Amino acid sequence: MPRPSLRHIAAAAAWLALAVLGCVALARGELARLREAFETDARIVHRLLSQRAVQHDAVLATLALLQPADGAGRPEQRLASVYPQILGIERRAAGAAWSNPRLAAAEAQSRSRRLPVLAGAELAASRYQLVLAAEPASFALNMDLRAAVPWAEWPMAVDRSPVRVTLEYAGQQFLVQSGRIADGGWRFDFRKQLATDSQPFDVVAARQVGWSELPWVWMAAWCLAVTLAAAAVLALSRARGARQRAEELVRLGRVGRLNALGELAAGMAHELNQPLTAVLANNQAASRLLQQDPPDLATARTAIEQAVQQSRRATEVIGRLRRAVERPGVAGQMQPVPLQDAMRNVLYLLEPEFKRCQLAPRLQADAAAVVMAEPVALEQIIYNLVTNALQSLEQVPAGQRELTVELARRADMGVLTLTDSGAGIAAEALPRVFEPFFSTRANGLGLGLSLCETLAQGMGGALAAERREPRGARFRLSLPLAPA
Repeated sequence: MPRPSLRHIAAAAAWLALAVLGCVALARGELARLREAFETDARIVHRLLSQRAVQHDAVLATLALLQPADGAGRPEQRLASVYPQILGIERRAAGAAWSNPRLAAAEAQSRSRRLPVLAGAELAASRYQLVLAAEPASFALNMDLRAAVPWAEWPMAVDRSPVRVTLEYAGQQFLVQSGRIADGGWRFDFRKQLATDSQPFDVVAARQVGWSELPWVWMAAWCLAVTLAAAAVLALSRARGARQRAEELVRLGRVGRLNALGELAAGMAHELNQPLTAVLANNQAASRLLQQDPPDLATARTAIEQAVQQSRRATEVIGRLRRAVERPGVAGQMQPVPLQDAMRNVLYLLEPEFKRCQLAPRLQADAAAVVMAEPVALEQIIYNLVTNALQSLEQVPAGQRELTVELARRADMGVLTLTDSGAGIAAEALPRVFEPFFSTRANGLGLGLSLCETLAQGMGGALAAERREPRGARFRLSLPLAPA
């Protein structure tokens, strides 16, 4: 197997770098999105639990303010039906003592701070007590942590969410939501104390992102896109190299044809010189023989037959020359050419002719058009069209001479329209203007427009002619636009 070149190694390295960078960017974007969602949910959880904790402080403050009478049924006990998280309410009347020494100590602390105080917590059992000192009676709430969680407003699906949520205090922990915590991957953490000093529980949330949660589909799509782009660039590079090689071969072939044409022309000149000289000599001899009195008809006939033979020989030589010198196509020499630049080059070349004709051509370019063409062939077409227009304009008075060139883009074609106010084209001659050897001028060969049409078609375009009313002609050259 051939060893890979440095270009191939560099291309492979560039592809690998693009693929890895794209995948890393996609993974980082997904991780950022997951982290943002996790932090949003964690802040909502903290806000909901803080609202419940503040609500408990408000209940105690209300009881202390209203001081419900210690009548039958203990009316404060009915709060449990309104707040399911309240398991029970204890009250210490004036002069009485708490049943639990912890409550007495908490009341003393609450009295000094004038705020509710946590009397005790058993987070593993989902229980804690809250005390508020007041006069004449103080109150204590026995709370259920699990019932205090506002599940109706919870931002996550408890049984499916991968986020683990706990309440922590003094080394104790209450599991609110189990989540899924595994080894490996990326871990997100959140910790914040509830928004009240009476219940100093930390809301702790954790999220473990595993490798399976990365956007593998998008990453695979990115790698595929990079691969297709690399393949397209490689194919274009190969095509460009092949085109450059082909153009170089055409150029070398053209040089070879020119050299061969020089040798052929020299040889043909030598070959044609003999039969043409013989034709001239035989015709002169026949003329002298026919002028004699009486004319020598037999000898003159022989001289004429020899002249005919030499003429046929010259015809064969010219035929060989024509077969050998075929005009090459221009398809392999095409390149992007600004249509306006080619037009200006021709107008510059014909500037003396315009001055002689007392004419100032008008160039109208409503859009920049870059066409695919062979530069020399394109200028040859424009040159022939403008020259024909000038010859036609010479047949009308100087004050009536007009020549307008319009450049435009239409769909995927660049269009050059040449309009003159000259003698125009006869209706019967219009269908034949592009025929070889057809000419409306006395000394014309009839090859100019035929050559222009052939060159235009060879470049993938077209050349059309039409009459202009009341006088003149219009020629329209269309060539494909170059790729952007």
